[in-house]
Parts: sequence; C-alpha cells; structure tokens
Amino acid sequence: MERQRDPNSHHICSIEKIIDETPTVRTLIFTDEVLSNVLPGQFAMVWIPGVNELPMSVMITQEKDKAAFTVRKRGEASTAMYNLTVGDYIGVRGPYGNCFDIKDGKLLLIGGGTGLVPLLRLITFCKPSHDITLLMGAQTKEETFFEDLANKLLEKNKHQVIAVTEDGTYGKKGFVTDVLEELLDENIFDAIYTCGPELMMYKTVKLATSKKIFVQASLERMMKCGVGICGSCCIKQDLVCRDGTVFAGDYLMKNDEFGQYYRTKSGMLEKI
Repeated sequence: MERQRDPNSHHICSIEKIIDETPTVRTLIFTDEVLSNVLPGQFAMVWIPGVNELPMSVMITQEKDKAAFTVRKRGEASTAMYNLTVGDYIGVRGPYGNCFDIKDGKLLLIGGGTGLVPLLRLITFCKPSHDITLLMGAQTKEETFFEDLANKLLEKNKHQVIAVTEDGTYGKKGFVTDVLEELLDENIFDAIYTCGPELMMYKTVKLATSKKIFVQASLERMMKCGVGICGSCCIKQDLVCRDGTVFAGDYLMKNDEFGQYYRTKSGMLEKI
C-alpha cells in the first residue's frame, strides 16, 4: 500500500502545478498520498536532481492525495527548486519529525514567510470551537501571501488574520513580535504556536513563557540527512530532525543556542 512505503527511500514525484505566491515564493503541487496526510510540524526531505536535498514542511492543498512545497528562492538549492517547471521531477522521503500539540480554547499562531506552511496545516487539524488568531509577517506587501487561504480555512471558526509588514506597505507596520506584545496585553490565549525566522520565534517564546502561556516552536536548522545521523541540525544536545522540529517553549528557553547561534554547512557556530 502507498501509505506503507519506506520513509527513507526516495519517492519520485512529477510537478503537476505551480502557484506564484510572490515574486520570490512559489508553491509546487504534486501527487503523494503519504505526504498529503502528514501531521502539522512534520517535514520531508526533498531531492532536487543534480543539485542537493532540502528539508521542507509540507504545504496543504485543496485536492485529495495532493501535496505541495512552498519554496522561497534564496540559496543554490532553494533557487533550483523555485525554478522547476511543470513536468520536472523531485525525489521525496519522509515524513519525519514530531507534531504540534493542539490545545483547546483560544489559540495564537505566529508565522513569518514560509514558516506559515506548518501553521496552515495546524489550522486544518483544529476544531470549529477553536478561537484562532493568526499573525503573519512579511517584509513588504508584495511579499505577503496566504492571507486569503488562511481566512478561507478559518471561515467556520471565530478568528482574525493579522498581516504585518516591516515597511508598513500592508497591514500593521513593524515586526510581528511588536504586534504580539499588544495582543498579549489585550487577550488571554490558551496556547501559542510559531514558525519562521529564529529571532522571531525566540522573542515569541520568551514573551509567552514569561506570561506562563503554553507555547511551541517549529525550528529550522541546517539539515543534511533528516534521520538523526549526520548531526548537522543539532541545537546543543538535541537534533531538530529527530527530536523536533517542534519543541516546547520552556524547554527551548533553557537552550542557550536557541535564538542566539546557528550552525553553518561546516558545522561552525555563528551568531544569528
């Protein structure tokens, strides 16, 4: 059966559809029964033939047995993936990793850029009784995406979607963590979930834990194997691929690398 395939072997998929989200972000859609059913927070390793392999959160689609990856062109591998066309092939393996622990009540979701991908999947696992606020950050109006999709996914819930741009060209002006402080002063949330740039997540987790709010963050680190062998994704004693990608906020705040340092391809620690 398809859902019983070996997660550590590449499954070859053909790109069937491409959506231009922004001038630098695209969503690539393909058929994959297994990846279409991953849990929020899980990821796959994506092989771009002749280039490299990348860890990617699995984007939701509106079609049965379809999965997707949302990629921003940045480095060599992500740019090569962005430049794929319909009919091109990729290799996928997984899913890997753990998932978010979805609490009842009033939830706050905070995402930056493609960090919105696992949060949108999280929404699809929520109940109609959840009261959900989604805080989404981008640099500019041109780079804001998934707002309409988020509102559609949340149409049966009490909700609000708040866009924030650094230059103020759309929504609120500033950083999502500035708006977060305002929201925490005005509301009582039962849980907070975040994914995106690590400095944003660090500030989010620090604020949430200071107010004793349950918070989880889905981390992104340099990753080469995805199965806990190479150690390239370590953050102190933990491996993001094996022990995460989702970590509890109070646990992360005890880790002095979180929000402070990252590892290069050579494994060297550098200041964020």
